[in-house]
Formats: sequence, C-alpha cells, structure tokens
Amino acid sequence: MSEAAETLRVLVFSSDRTVREQVRFALGRRVARDLPELEVVEVATGPALLRTLDAGTDYALVIMDGDAQPHGGFGLAHQIKEEYANCPPVLLLITRVADAWLGTWSRAEALAPHPIDPVALPAQVADLLRSARVAS
Repeated sequence: MSEAAETLRVLVFSSDRTVREQVRFALGRRVARDLPELEVVEVATGPALLRTLDAGTDYALVIMDGDAQPHGGFGLAHQIKEEYANCPPVLLLITRVADAWLGTWSRAEALAPHPIDPVALPAQVADLLRSARVAS
C-alpha cells in the first residue's frame, strides 16, 4: 500500500493561526492506534477553503472555527454541505454553548468546544474518522 493511501488528510480552517496550531498540536500525527497517520492541511480564509476543496484532494475530515473572520465557519460549513456532493464530515469548533443550534443548521457532524481540549478533541476526531470509514 502506498504512503498516501495510509494517510488521512484533515483540513483545518480558521482565520486565527493560533487556533489552527492548537488543533494541529492536539491531533498530532495519529489520533488512534487503529487509524492511519494524519496529514493536517491548514487554510486561513473562506476562499482558500473553497479552492482547497475544489482541487479535488480527498479529505477525511474538515475542522472549522465557528468564530473565523470575516467568513465564519458556521456559514461555510453550511455552504460546503450544500455545494459538495461528497463533502467530508465537518467538526465545528464553538466558543459558546448557545451556538450549538448554528452547528445543527450548518449540518456539521460534530461540535467541539473552544478552547480546545487536547484530550477530548483527538478522541472525537478518531470517532468521526472511524464512522466515515465505515460509511464509505
């Protein structure tokens, strides 16, 4: 099997480089022993997110910052769920519990709190990746 086939790509979107860095560090190279290594790709703007998805690379998961500026993760999550036929699962980072309804509206598969919990986030990502692998 090729190295590329053994790697799961995760796309991380946030306008804040510290959020992207926190996600990357929390995930590390592998979130679970039973899953392949991760390749984390970071984008900082809404247009960059869409260009990256348009490029046709397969992503196992998209992690989006709900508070990204000026293009918020909630609206972009909703947009990609509507516009991409084979959209990967989306995990939204939310700062306020009251924004959970926006996560439902956006059609995200999961919500995670921000600030990032470096123990809970990898476990949640592993569950999403396992579910996506079973579904495909």
